[in-house]
Amino acid sequence: MTTIRRLGLVAAATALLAGPSPAALAQDADVIFKKSTVWRPLTPDDKLVVQGVDDPLVEGVACHFTTPEKGGVKGTLGVAEEVSDISLACRQIGPIRFKGKFEQGATVFSERRSLIFKRMQIVRGCDAKRNVLVYLVYSDRPIEGSPKNSTSSVPLMPWGQEAPPRCGDFVTG
Repeated sequence: MTTIRRLGLVAAATALLAGPSPAALAQDADVIFKKSTVWRPLTPDDKLVVQGVDDPLVEGVACHFTTPEKGGVKGTLGVAEEVSDISLACRQIGPIRFKGKFEQGATVFSERRSLIFKRMQIVRGCDAKRNVLVYLVYSDRPIEGSPKNSTSSVPLMPWGQEAPPRCGDFVTG
């Protein structure tokens, strides 16, 4: 196998591991605040970071999530593997407007949690029977998976005089 072909295979494997890359996922989460949890004398402390993100496809829904951030030397250099303890809360913050159709489990937000192999993802689904959007946050790792996760539900409610749309009308497949 030639060196060029090997490099092409490595690039393809890296792209697969990188996860979703639609333009909607390009948004950055807003850091709301950080709270130190472990004091470190000469390097940054370990922290909990509270962040907010708007659903790129469902106007009127915002999610807030808290992730641990490693300090120390590894955290400073960006090589510390972050743990999978992530909490999630999503709420309706205005009138609901769907910008398009989506599949159950569609990615809303994705962020790298280690140098190569771990990603945190927030995905969306619809409980059509109850007219509720359901959001799940988890971190994935190709070999071990993710036993830790958090779920949040957003019942679609009237906002002002406007009747809410039915999420089931926007789910594909």
